[in-house]
Amino acid sequence: MNTFWQFMKRNYKIVLLITALSAVLWSFMPSKKGDPEKDKLLLELLTFVLEKGHYDPVAMDDTFSKSVYKEYISALDPSKRFFVQSDIDEFSKYETKIDDMIRNKDLTFFDLTYTRLMERMGEAKNIYKDVLARPFDFNGDDQISVDYDKQPFSKNKTELKNRWEKQLKLTVLSSVTDKLKLQEKEKEDKTTKKEGTTAKKEADSKPKTMEELEKSSRETTLKSLDEYFGFIQELDRDDWFSIYLNAIVERFDPHTFYFAPDDKEKFDISISGSLEGIGARLQKKNDYTEITELIPGGPAWRGKLLEQGDVIMKVAQGNGEPVDVVGMRLDDVVKKIKGKKGTEVRLTVKKVDGTIKVIPIIREVVEIEETYAKSSVVKKGDATYGIIYLPKFYIDFENKDKRDAFKDVAQEIERLKKQNVQGIIMDLRDNGGGSLQTVVDMVGLFIDQGPVVQVKSANGKKEVLYNKQSKVHWDGPLVVMVNNFSASASEIFAAAIQDYKRGVIIGSKHTYGKGTVQNVIDLNQFIRSNPYGDLGALKTTTQKFYRVNGGSTQREGVLSDVVMPDRYSYIDMGERDIDNAMPWDKIDPANYQPVKGLDFSPAITKSKDRMAANEQFKLIDENAKWISSRKDMNTYSLNFNKFRAEETAVENTAKKFKALADYKNNLSFNSLPYEKELFKNDTVLAQKRERWHESLGNDVYVDEALNILNDMKSSGKEVKGTITLKDKKNKIVDKVN
Repeated sequence: MNTFWQFMKRNYKIVLLITALSAVLWSFMPSKKGDPEKDKLLLELLTFVLEKGHYDPVAMDDTFSKSVYKEYISALDPSKRFFVQSDIDEFSKYETKIDDMIRNKDLTFFDLTYTRLMERMGEAKNIYKDVLARPFDFNGDDQISVDYDKQPFSKNKTELKNRWEKQLKLTVLSSVTDKLKLQEKEKEDKTTKKEGTTAKKEADSKPKTMEELEKSSRETTLKSLDEYFGFIQELDRDDWFSIYLNAIVERFDPHTFYFAPDDKEKFDISISGSLEGIGARLQKKNDYTEITELIPGGPAWRGKLLEQGDVIMKVAQGNGEPVDVVGMRLDDVVKKIKGKKGTEVRLTVKKVDGTIKVIPIIREVVEIEETYAKSSVVKKGDATYGIIYLPKFYIDFENKDKRDAFKDVAQEIERLKKQNVQGIIMDLRDNGGGSLQTVVDMVGLFIDQGPVVQVKSANGKKEVLYNKQSKVHWDGPLVVMVNNFSASASEIFAAAIQDYKRGVIIGSKHTYGKGTVQNVIDLNQFIRSNPYGDLGALKTTTQKFYRVNGGSTQREGVLSDVVMPDRYSYIDMGERDIDNAMPWDKIDPANYQPVKGLDFSPAITKSKDRMAANEQFKLIDENAKWISSRKDMNTYSLNFNKFRAEETAVENTAKKFKALADYKNNLSFNSLPYEKELFKNDTVLAQKRERWHESLGNDVYVDEALNILNDMKSSGKEVKGTITLKDKKNKIVDKVN
């Protein structure tokens, strides 16, 4: 579905204003491609649409200007290795003037920072080449802090060079340590060496000296930096201006974003579900590239070595030399990771626990089939249960006859019922959302007709969206599994089940907390005979969601009925931890009645008691505390012996938590009969399901979910209820949430 036309229908007054603006802009004909007038045009378009179309537009004043300034300078130089204090002093004259410059389409500040950055990057190239031309001495007592946010900019160019020297020394020291570990491992493996090894091979395998390892690491670092700066030189003024624009628009809220033409194309691909490469989604976190999601069925997911939260440090093509990607643009990191099907990429990653690993992955085309709902059956005691995993609330807006999550989950429920299951788990962990229509329909699989979610638009108009399904597909015991990464539509589903007291929500303390909806607006429609080509698009927040009880899911998310410890328990995670996220609020509740005759409190109490006595959950909690204690450890020794000792201590502590990966719940998960028939002709699908069942067998959270279903079943109460409504409406609105 074209989300812009939805925007038009719901915000006709805004559309009239935008149309009026477009009449003026159609006659605005900049002279040539690449002219700065294009940038002025973009500023005018974006700020107008935001001020008139955003759900809660911020005042563009001096406070706004200061926040844009801070974010923009941080985006240009996050690790403070280019600008010096005199640059910042010069830039700061504009700190409170950016709002006025935006209105006046004044590019002075951008031109100044862009020109200066290009100059400083040229100087930095000479600095790192000079520093890496000489050996490092790792016998001193130097140390370095990598908490760049708390560091001031260098006072002068001499101090900047010293900072570069320490940063490069840390990079080389880390590389030397990794290479030394590899040599030591090879030495241990030498005992298994086959007879008949030639003298030449023996010579080739002779361990390198520290001097040789240090030289090799400097050469590798130099090569990586040369390549990084080569990428930088490929960027044009438009690329840097996009960074400036997003420093502006992202101050309205975290989900508002300007898509340059190339970025818009990538966004379109992402919502279409077509993925290729290693099957991992990445995001930039300061200078680092972090794994945010592993696509089920993809090579990274099947390899079992990568996980959410891992940070990619280096990328190598097969046996080639690894390239340092710290500080590299996300697009450029993705380009290095992507490649032809069947080729190998090797990622050097820093794990969540601080250890460093090299992970080889064979690239493939990731099948979209694995983004669909799937189910399994399992025996627990004398009872049979079903689990449905839903990775997102998918739908094809252009063709409603194609698969969507609602129809697929409804079908899986019917299939599970034929297996005589006595309870169902809906697994929404890591489900980032999707279609609003789909989640409204899906709630109707579990409750009678009634309101599901409330939507409030920028003009203050409120709508109550109703489930209009005439049939409740499942009225038995229900557990919904969520975590910190369950967002948007997932939160609507969990909130509705919780508000109706229809099932038990278990998982992280709270879900992500994204209670807003965005529309993507094509900027090209406002300009006739545009000499610049594609202007890109703006994704902006236009509505806010509320539970049927009146509370917003924004920031707060959905609080679990049963809180389970996980590795992120003590780490800030979610919308509430973003400084400019929209606030939580509440509106009047919808006219709804919870399902009568149900009391889940005994099952919840038993679950809490079990977890308190469970050694696996105790170890998970201990691991979470350890990870939290390490997240602020940003100071490293540049002395080899001390650095090596610190690395060894981390590795030794990490060994203690290896038992987490070795956990088995001793349950047997099985595919449904229809899938077993498919396996006869589809061995790949069979392997995927085998892998999924294996992961379920290692999952302590699923084990406890099944225990809760057992307790709910044994209560002997039927999970059924009726709802009486006044002025009930059957209204469904298509949205991507």
